[in-house]
Amino acid sequence: MEILKVSSKSAPNSVAGAVAGVIRESGAVEIQAVGAGATNQAIKAIAIARGYLAPSGIDAICTPAFASVTIDGEERTAIKLIVEPR
Repeated sequence: MEILKVSSKSAPNSVAGAVAGVIRESGAVEIQAVGAGATNQAIKAIAIARGYLAPSGIDAICTPAFASVTIDGEERTAIKLIVEPR
């Protein structure tokens, strides 16, 4: 499963396009976000991606989870959002 990493500075429309493209190609995508701002951008991107996928008959759902990631040698907790068709 492809992993997309989102930051607080990521453009939701760009991330949404990437999410929609990966779902069309491989069926599912994992989005990782560390921090409130990044999580906010990721959620907005998923909402936009659902709109991109709906005309194709794809009803995308999102399953949240936690993931441990290492950033600059430091262990951090990320929000992992798995997006896949219903």
